Amino acid sequence: MILYPAIDLKDGACVRLKRGRMDQATVFNHDPAAQARAFRDAGFRWLHCVDLNGAFAGASANGDAVRAIRGAVDLPIQLGGGIRDMAAVEAWLAAGITRVILGTAALTNPAFVKEAARAFPGRIVVGADAKGGKVATDGWATVSELTPEDLGRRFQDAGVAAILFTDIDGDGLLQGVNVKATAALAQAVEIPVIASGGVGSIADIAALMAAKEPNIEGVVIGRALYDGRIDAHVALTMANAV
Repeated sequence: MILYPAIDLKDGACVRLKRGRMDQATVFNHDPAAQARAFRDAGFRWLHCVDLNGAFAGASANGDAVRAIRGAVDLPIQLGGGIRDMAAVEAWLAAGITRVILGTAALTNPAFVKEAARAFPGRIVVGADAKGGKVATDGWATVSELTPEDLGRRFQDAGVAAILFTDIDGDGLLQGVNVKATAALAQAVEIPVIASGGVGSIADIAALMAAKEPNIEGVVIGRALYDGRIDAHVALTMANAV
């Protein structure tokens, strides 16, 4: 199982939100590049970056920080937040980002997401952020009537690399990953699923692995890494044991 340490960017700093609320942000590092190096040195094989300002604004807003991260480490990076058109996709991939995450666009403009997935096979991740079991967009500010399974099925044959499933209700609260909902999505689609939201301890990683759902590719870990609730070495040893 791949562990994706999260670098969420707000006003150029590494932060963690609670339930996706920008007014509930805790700053953990003012130097995103240094944070990226710390995660690399801890042994992580990927980075998960989100431009939070961009997610709300609908256009990239922390580009300098993302480019600093890209220049600081040689790890593959997946990036989301405010990427809404092909020009933005092409620009970030050309800048060395490995995979881009399309969330709001997956709901509002699925044709574009499919076009991007065909143009860049294996480099597009669909974001399925759920609030109360329904997909939310625009920085989690707007809730649709679509379930994550509904959204995932839209892209079943589009060639996307993965579905990033975030349980907004638990995001940043350290109260446990939603294993049941993650497994249900992984069983409903053939696209690999990445879990996110609520990871608060090693037990959450163990619970995801215990589900024995081969379609769960990995899990994003945020606040629990920053505040020391999860030891990177212990977590990586567990995740790499299978």
